[in-house]
Amino acid sequence: MSIATCFSSPSFSPLHKSISIPKISTTFPLHPRISSFSTTNTTTTLRYRQPSPFLTFSALPGGNGGDINNSDGGGGNDDNGKGNGGGRGGSGGEDAGDKNRKEAMVVLEEAGRSMESLPKDLAAAVQSGRIPGSVIERFLGLEKSGFMRWLMQFGGFKERLLADDLFLAKVAMECGVGIFTKTAAEYERRRENFFKELEIVFADVVMAIIADFMLVYLPAPTVSLRPPLAVNAGAISKFFYSCPDNAFQVALPGTSYSLLQRLGAVMRNGAKLFAVGTTSSLVGTAVTNALINARKAVDKSSGAEVENVPILSTSVAYGVYMAVSSNLRYQVLAGVIEQRILEPLLHQHKLMLSAICFAVRTGNTFLGSLLWVDYARLVGIQKAHEEENTALE
Repeated sequence: MSIATCFSSPSFSPLHKSISIPKISTTFPLHPRISSFSTTNTTTTLRYRQPSPFLTFSALPGGNGGDINNSDGGGGNDDNGKGNGGGRGGSGGEDAGDKNRKEAMVVLEEAGRSMESLPKDLAAAVQSGRIPGSVIERFLGLEKSGFMRWLMQFGGFKERLLADDLFLAKVAMECGVGIFTKTAAEYERRRENFFKELEIVFADVVMAIIADFMLVYLPAPTVSLRPPLAVNAGAISKFFYSCPDNAFQVALPGTSYSLLQRLGAVMRNGAKLFAVGTTSSLVGTAVTNALINARKAVDKSSGAEVENVPILSTSVAYGVYMAVSSNLRYQVLAGVIEQRILEPLLHQHKLMLSAICFAVRTGNTFLGSLLWVDYARLVGIQKAHEEENTALE
């Protein structure tokens, strides 16, 4: 009080000279960096940086969805089930949606772009305050590549690339090493029986190639750009609409996911991967049986030692395996190991990040192949060659 009185009193300065104090806004977007400031110029320029490399884990029920920059209270869901931060933080009374919208508009203004130049779904997300300025920055960066610009015409790829700019590299890693690691795993389990069980090995590798892409695509974290559901949508549709694509993904500012919604992500991806696994197995086993029959036609002596692979039981078993084992492993890999651990630590070292992701995904693929061979023998759809020889003796 005494300090304020001194400033307001005419006797404070013998020259009676007024002091001009610049007015600075107390509302800042995510990670502001003040590039210029002076007592004679009240204009401040705010630029946006990537989020802090140290992200906290999400408080699953409620909370702020795992984003360290979200100072708003983690509110409930809106009518369409998307979990928007419902509380108001201390930043000038603005909610997270208003802050996201202002951030995005500043980024567009700095880039010399207008809302009309954005895709309709992205523009609608900006208008509704669902995405922060960092997502717009990533979009503008990806758009500089002609191939990426073409790829982002497909909604699923756009949502995943906006969440992870290395998504396409991870798809290439997975599909590139899949055939080699799965073949190596088959040899590790079968050893001297590898060539005797070559038809089964071939079926496993074919199933793996078909499924590898979907194993990266489905559990990948996304930036949701989906339009709102119809008002008359059912309760189940609204619930799964509100679930993230990855159960462990970091929520954007202003969005939170409950524990039930994250469990729903596991269930939804499990159902999709069951369909993918069953379909890919049907293709793989059908091709294998065709090769076996062709071999029998050429070599009559091989008819007794080579049997057709059971199509239905193998397909269902592989679908269950992908819905449970593959689903959980890839959810943890993409949402925890990569997005929450590796990416925050190495986000400025993309080459090192890519190399470590390559190593981790290679190990995960090899582990999955080993688990599949053991699981297939456990449920009885594949038998070790030694057991068959013992039975014949």
